Amino acid sequence: MVVTQRRRLTTEDWIDAALAAIAEGGVPAVAVEPLAARLGATKGSFYWHFANRDALLDAALARWEARTTTEVIEEITGAADGPDVQLRALVIRVIGAAESDRVGPALLATPAHPAVAPVLARATRARLDVITTLLRRLGLPAAQARHRALLAYSAYLGHAQLAHSTPDELPTSKDARRAYLDHVLRVLTAR
Repeated sequence: MVVTQRRRLTTEDWIDAALAAIAEGGVPAVAVEPLAARLGATKGSFYWHFANRDALLDAALARWEARTTTEVIEEITGAADGPDVQLRALVIRVIGAAESDRVGPALLATPAHPAVAPVLARATRARLDVITTLLRRLGLPAAQARHRALLAYSAYLGHAQLAHSTPDELPTSKDARRAYLDHVLRVLTAR
Protein backbone atom coordinates (compact mmCIF):
# COMPACT_ATOMS: atom_id res chain seq x y z
CA MET A 1 0.00 0.00 0.00
CA VAL A 2 1.41 3.36 -1.04
CA VAL A 3 0.63 6.31 1.18
CA THR A 4 0.99 9.71 -0.41
CA GLN A 5 1.66 12.79 1.61
CA ARG A 6 -0.75 15.63 1.06
CA ARG A 7 0.62 19.11 1.18
CA ARG A 8 -0.43 20.93 4.30
CA LEU A 9 -2.77 23.79 3.40
CA THR A 10 -1.73 27.29 4.29
CA THR A 11 -3.74 30.35 5.24
CA GLU A 12 -2.98 31.61 1.73
CA ASP A 13 -4.56 28.49 0.19
CA TRP A 14 -7.79 29.14 2.07
CA ILE A 15 -7.78 32.81 1.11
CA ASP A 16 -7.19 31.92 -2.55
CA ALA A 17 -10.09 29.46 -2.40
CA ALA A 18 -12.34 32.10 -0.80
CA LEU A 19 -11.47 34.62 -3.53
CA ALA A 20 -12.18 32.00 -6.21
CA ALA A 21 -15.53 31.28 -4.55
CA ILE A 22 -16.40 34.99 -4.48
CA ALA A 23 -15.50 35.29 -8.17
CA GLU A 24 -17.74 32.34 -9.03
CA GLY A 25 -20.68 32.81 -6.69
CA GLY A 26 -20.32 36.04 -4.76
CA VAL A 27 -19.85 36.51 -1.04
CA PRO A 28 -22.43 33.83 -0.10
CA ALA A 29 -20.23 31.23 -1.82
CA VAL A 30 -17.63 31.60 0.93
CA ALA A 31 -18.70 28.64 3.06
CA VAL A 32 -16.41 26.37 5.05
CA GLU A 33 -17.62 22.94 3.95
CA PRO A 34 -17.69 23.60 0.19
CA LEU A 35 -14.28 25.28 0.38
CA ALA A 36 -12.87 22.34 2.34
CA ALA A 37 -14.25 19.94 -0.28
CA ARG A 38 -12.79 22.09 -3.06
CA LEU A 39 -9.38 21.97 -1.39
CA GLY A 40 -9.62 18.28 -0.49
CA ALA A 41 -9.35 19.18 3.17
CA THR A 42 -11.31 18.86 6.36
CA LYS A 43 -13.12 21.52 8.31
CA GLY A 44 -10.44 20.98 10.95
CA SER A 45 -7.86 22.31 8.53
CA PHE A 46 -9.97 25.42 8.08
CA TYR A 47 -10.28 25.97 11.83
CA TRP A 48 -6.52 25.56 12.19
CA HIS A 49 -6.17 28.79 10.17
CA PHE A 50 -9.35 30.77 10.89
CA ALA A 51 -11.64 31.18 13.87
CA ASN A 52 -14.73 31.27 11.65
CA ARG A 53 -16.06 32.03 8.18
CA ASP A 54 -16.14 35.77 8.85
CA ALA A 55 -12.40 35.76 9.61
CA LEU A 56 -11.74 34.04 6.27
CA LEU A 57 -13.99 36.49 4.44
CA ASP A 58 -12.21 39.44 6.07
CA ALA A 59 -8.81 38.01 5.09
CA ALA A 60 -9.95 37.44 1.50
CA LEU A 61 -11.35 40.97 1.24
CA ALA A 62 -8.14 42.40 2.71
CA ARG A 63 -6.07 40.54 0.13
CA TRP A 64 -8.32 41.74 -2.72
CA GLU A 65 -8.06 45.33 -1.46
CA ALA A 66 -4.28 45.11 -1.11
CA ARG A 67 -3.73 43.60 -4.56
CA THR A 68 -6.17 45.77 -6.49
CA THR A 69 -5.77 49.05 -4.66
CA THR A 70 -3.03 49.50 -2.07
CA GLU A 71 -0.23 47.78 -4.00
CA VAL A 72 -1.22 49.41 -7.30
CA ILE A 73 -1.26 52.89 -5.75
CA GLU A 74 2.09 52.31 -4.05
CA GLU A 75 3.64 51.09 -7.30
CA ILE A 76 2.30 53.99 -9.38
CA THR A 77 3.00 56.78 -6.90
CA GLY A 78 6.34 55.29 -5.93
CA ALA A 79 7.65 55.61 -9.48
CA ALA A 80 9.97 58.52 -10.13
CA ASP A 81 7.94 59.48 -13.21
CA GLY A 82 5.98 62.68 -13.60
CA PRO A 83 2.21 62.76 -13.04
CA ASP A 84 1.43 62.36 -16.75
CA VAL A 85 3.40 59.11 -16.94
CA GLN A 86 2.01 57.93 -13.61
CA LEU A 87 -1.58 58.60 -14.73
CA ARG A 88 -1.02 56.75 -18.00
CA ALA A 89 0.56 53.82 -16.14
CA LEU A 90 -2.36 53.78 -13.71
CA VAL A 91 -4.99 53.78 -16.45
CA ILE A 92 -3.22 51.03 -18.41
CA ARG A 93 -2.71 48.93 -15.30
CA VAL A 94 -6.26 49.17 -13.96
CA ILE A 95 -7.95 48.70 -17.33
CA GLY A 96 -6.02 45.47 -17.80
CA ALA A 97 -6.77 44.38 -14.25
CA ALA A 98 -10.47 45.18 -14.60
CA GLU A 99 -10.70 42.73 -17.46
CA SER A 100 -9.40 39.84 -15.38
CA ASP A 101 -10.70 40.71 -11.89
CA ARG A 102 -13.88 38.75 -11.31
CA VAL A 103 -13.90 39.42 -7.56
CA GLY A 104 -14.47 43.19 -7.88
CA PRO A 105 -17.73 42.87 -9.84
CA ALA A 106 -18.94 40.20 -7.40
CA LEU A 107 -18.26 42.54 -4.49
CA LEU A 108 -20.03 45.41 -6.25
CA ALA A 109 -23.08 43.16 -6.44
CA THR A 110 -23.26 43.09 -2.61
CA PRO A 111 -22.23 46.61 -1.56
CA ALA A 112 -24.36 46.60 1.58
CA HIS A 113 -22.84 43.41 3.03
CA PRO A 114 -21.32 44.38 6.40
CA ALA A 115 -17.90 42.97 5.53
CA VAL A 116 -17.89 44.25 1.94
CA ALA A 117 -19.18 47.80 2.47
CA PRO A 118 -16.14 49.18 4.34
CA VAL A 119 -13.70 47.51 1.93
CA LEU A 120 -15.47 48.97 -1.11
CA ALA A 121 -15.63 52.37 0.59
CA ARG A 122 -11.89 52.36 1.39
CA ALA A 123 -10.89 51.09 -2.06
CA THR A 124 -13.11 53.60 -3.84
CA ARG A 125 -11.88 56.50 -1.72
CA ALA A 126 -8.22 55.52 -2.19
CA ARG A 127 -8.66 55.10 -5.94
CA LEU A 128 -10.44 58.43 -6.31
CA ASP A 129 -7.84 60.14 -4.14
CA VAL A 130 -4.89 58.92 -6.19
CA ILE A 131 -6.53 59.94 -9.47
CA THR A 132 -7.43 63.34 -8.00
CA THR A 133 -3.89 63.83 -6.75
CA LEU A 134 -2.37 63.00 -10.13
CA LEU A 135 -4.78 65.35 -11.91
CA ARG A 136 -3.98 68.11 -9.40
CA ARG A 137 -0.28 67.55 -10.05
CA LEU A 138 -1.07 68.02 -13.75
CA GLY A 139 -2.44 71.47 -12.91
CA LEU A 140 -6.19 70.94 -12.71
CA PRO A 141 -8.03 72.90 -10.00
CA ALA A 142 -9.17 70.81 -7.02
CA ALA A 143 -12.89 70.65 -7.88
CA GLN A 144 -12.23 69.88 -11.53
CA ALA A 145 -9.66 67.22 -10.61
CA ARG A 146 -12.19 65.54 -8.32
CA HIS A 147 -14.89 65.61 -11.00
CA ARG A 148 -12.49 64.11 -13.54
CA ALA A 149 -11.46 61.48 -11.00
CA LEU A 150 -15.12 60.51 -10.62
CA LEU A 151 -15.43 60.37 -14.40
CA ALA A 152 -12.31 58.20 -14.66
CA TYR A 153 -13.47 55.85 -11.92
CA SER A 154 -16.94 55.58 -13.42
CA ALA A 155 -15.36 54.76 -16.79
CA TYR A 156 -13.20 52.11 -15.09
CA LEU A 157 -16.25 50.49 -13.52
CA GLY A 158 -18.07 50.58 -16.83
CA HIS A 159 -15.07 49.10 -18.60
CA ALA A 160 -14.94 46.30 -16.05
CA GLN A 161 -18.63 45.57 -16.56
CA LEU A 162 -18.23 45.50 -20.35
CA ALA A 163 -15.16 43.27 -20.07
CA HIS A 164 -17.21 40.68 -18.20
CA SER A 165 -20.57 41.03 -19.94
CA THR A 166 -19.88 42.06 -23.55
CA PRO A 167 -16.12 42.01 -24.14
CA ASP A 168 -16.55 42.21 -27.92
CA GLU A 169 -17.53 45.87 -27.48
CA LEU A 170 -14.06 46.77 -26.24
CA PRO A 171 -11.08 47.45 -28.48
CA THR A 172 -9.03 44.29 -28.88
CA SER A 173 -6.12 45.03 -31.19
CA LYS A 174 -3.01 46.64 -29.76
CA ASP A 175 -3.46 49.74 -31.94
CA ALA A 176 -7.15 50.11 -31.10
CA ARG A 177 -6.45 49.73 -27.37
CA ARG A 178 -3.69 52.32 -27.54
CA ALA A 179 -5.94 54.78 -29.41
CA TYR A 180 -8.72 54.17 -26.89
CA LEU A 181 -6.44 54.74 -23.90
CA ASP A 182 -4.90 57.82 -25.52
CA HIS A 183 -8.38 59.25 -26.01
CA VAL A 184 -9.37 58.49 -22.40
CA LEU A 185 -6.25 60.26 -21.13
CA ARG A 186 -6.82 63.29 -23.38
CA VAL A 187 -10.39 63.61 -22.06
CA LEU A 188 -9.26 63.28 -18.45
CA THR A 189 -6.44 65.79 -18.70
CA ALA A 190 -7.90 68.37 -21.12
CA ARG A 191 -7.90 71.92 -19.77
